[in-house]
Amino acid sequence: WRVYSTKDMVNWTDHGSPLAIESFAWADDRAWAAQCIERNGKFYWYVCLHSKLSNTMAIGVAVGDSPVGPFVDARGSALITNDMTTEFTKISWEDIDPTVFVDDDGRAYQFYSSENNETMYISLLTDDYLKPSGRFTRNFVKESREAPAVFKYNGKYYMLSSGCTGWDPNIAEIAVADSIMGTWKTIGNPCTGPDADKTFYAQSTYVQPVVGKKNAYIAMFDRWKKKDLEDSRYVWLPVLVKDGKITIPWHEKWNLSIFDK
Repeated sequence: WRVYSTKDMVNWTDHGSPLAIESFAWADDRAWAAQCIERNGKFYWYVCLHSKLSNTMAIGVAVGDSPVGPFVDARGSALITNDMTTEFTKISWEDIDPTVFVDDDGRAYQFYSSENNETMYISLLTDDYLKPSGRFTRNFVKESREAPAVFKYNGKYYMLSSGCTGWDPNIAEIAVADSIMGTWKTIGNPCTGPDADKTFYAQSTYVQPVVGKKNAYIAMFDRWKKKDLEDSRYVWLPVLVKDGKITIPWHEKWNLSIFDK
């Protein structure tokens, strides 16, 4: 994984790779889908890894004192595996696609796909952010949703997610809930404009609140080029909130003034 920083979200500084597969003694050759959060001056990096012990995917967590590292494995073992335990089991390989959402009260919730990507789990983490608390819910059962990106607006929780079609793009969906653990209600595809039915040939990854602007968010997507992975890039688009409706319109070029309209 690699770290970049910016002051204006246009110009970026490369800080190298402070975390790698080798940072986790229990993991091996495949890794992706990561998110870093901050709590009380510590930075927690949650990552999806392939386990050499069980030949399946698992979520690990590394901790550091700075967003640019160094980071070390915080547990010495997996945080969550495909069967919702911290013990490896021999079950089928699957993509977990984890994300973590920290609520206003400081509690952290892990979102990830499981059950062969057919069900979205939401797991409350312990206060130290290093273990599952044992409280979790199963959501979108048999609906095969992945790549969750979660944000909060006007007291409600919203989740942007993708379908499961491998390298091929599909329609995004957004869901809403009154409680972080659910029940979640799907309210349709928020994307509009050319190729909205394919999520602009990209997949949801994160929703970033815009500091200093009320009810302003940026939806971040990664665009995979399956025939040229090294040229895969990101798509960032404004999340527009109007009259309780949320849309993500396509713009070839845009700036933060779009939120002032």
